[in-house]
Amino acid sequence: EGAVEDFKTRFIEGCLSRGYKSEFAENCFKQLQGFSSYGFPESHAASFALLVYASSWIKCHHPEVFCCALLNSQPMGFYAPAQIVRDARMHDVKVYPICVERSYWDTVLELDGDGTLAVRLGFRQIKGFVEEDGLWLAAARGNGYRTIDDVWRRAGLSRPALEKLAGADAFAEYGLSQREALWDVKALGGDKPLPLFEQDGEGLPNSPAALPKMHLKEEVFEDYVSTRLTLRKHPVSLLRTDLGAFCEARNLRETPDRKWISVAGLVITRQRPGTASGVIFLTLEDHTFVSNIIVWPKTFEKFRKEVMTGRLVRIRGRLQREGAVTHIIAHHIDDLSYLLDTLGNPANVSDMIDPAIDNADEVKRPAADGRTGPQERLQPSSSEDITITLQREQHARYGTGARHPREQAKKLFYSRDFH
Repeated sequence: EGAVEDFKTRFIEGCLSRGYKSEFAENCFKQLQGFSSYGFPESHAASFALLVYASSWIKCHHPEVFCCALLNSQPMGFYAPAQIVRDARMHDVKVYPICVERSYWDTVLELDGDGTLAVRLGFRQIKGFVEEDGLWLAAARGNGYRTIDDVWRRAGLSRPALEKLAGADAFAEYGLSQREALWDVKALGGDKPLPLFEQDGEGLPNSPAALPKMHLKEEVFEDYVSTRLTLRKHPVSLLRTDLGAFCEARNLRETPDRKWISVAGLVITRQRPGTASGVIFLTLEDHTFVSNIIVWPKTFEKFRKEVMTGRLVRIRGRLQREGAVTHIIAHHIDDLSYLLDTLGNPANVSDMIDPAIDNADEVKRPAADGRTGPQERLQPSSSEDITITLQREQHARYGTGARHPREQAKKLFYSRDFH
C-alpha cells in the first residue's frame, strides 16, 4: 500500500506522450491507487480463479462428491459442516447419518438403491471421538455387530467412546433412540457397573426400563451436541412459533426492493473486513435458506452485544437489492439465543429437569444448604426418575450444564467469525 505513488509521474507522462488528456490520466491513476490496497498480483488471481472454477464445476456436476470432500477436509473454509450438508440436501444430495454398521472414520460415498451416490457421514463428525477408535470400529466390523454389546466386546471401545456413539444416534440401526442407546451403554457389564444396574449380571438380559420417548427438539439438540449438525428438522423450524413474524430467507428474492422486513435465524458467520470502515456483515440461516445482513457502525454501537454474542437473532431492516445480490440493512436486532436452550428442555419435561442439578447417582458433600454427601446413592424408582437420571448424565457428559442459556447456546450453535 502506497508503493503505487512511486509510479505516478511515469504513468502521467506516459499518458500525455500518447495523446491522452491530463484529467483523464489523473482519473485513471486514482483508480489504480484505490485498487492497490486490495488488488491481487496476476499470478495469485489466476491461481485462485482456477481453484474457483474447478470447485464450481465439481459442485455443479458432482455435488455429492463436493460435499463429501469438504466434510473430510474440516476444519476449513467459510462454512461449517451443518451448512455444507444443508446446501447439499437442497441440491437433492442424499445424506445418511452416522451408523456403526455402515460408517467409516471419513465421510464416504455409498451406492444408493436407485443407483445414485449418497453421502454417509463418518465417525470423524462426532465431537470428541478419536480417530483410532473410528478406524478400529470399522476394521473389526466384519459382517456386522448387530448389538451394542457386540460393539463393546469385538471393537473393544471404552464406555465414553460408546456414549459418544449413542449421543450421535449411531445405534439407530438397532431400533434404539439416543436415550435408549445411552441406557444400554450404561447397562454394559464390567469391573465397575453402575449401581443402577448391579442387580443384572453380565451377559444377562437387563431389567426393562420404561424410558419416555424423546421429543424431536431433544433429538435435534443431541444431534448438535454430538455432531454440530442434524439431518432432522432445522432448529429454526422447531422454534418458528416462538420467533414471531419474519420473512423466510427463500422469499427474499421476491420481496420488493427497499421494503422494511424482519428476518430471523442462526448466526453462521460474522465478518468485519479491515477495508470496510467498521461495517459488519452477518449471515443468518433459517430452515429455508440464508440471508445477508449489513450492520452499519452506528447500528453496531447500539446493538454491539447482540451482534457479537447472539447465536439466534431476529433483525428488522430495509431490504436492498443490487442485481442478483440481496441484503438487509439492519436497524434493530433482538438476541433470541435463549430459545435454543429450550430445544434440550422441551415443554413436556421442562418441569422435571434442571441442568444445574448434580448427577443423579452422586451429589456433593454437605454445604450450607444441607445437601447429602457422595456416599449416598440415589436409585431411580420410576420412569420419571429414569428420565432425570439420563438427562443429568447427558448434561454431565457433554458439559451443557451452563449456568446461562446463552453460554449453552454458544457451545452448540457456534458461528465462524472473520476479522
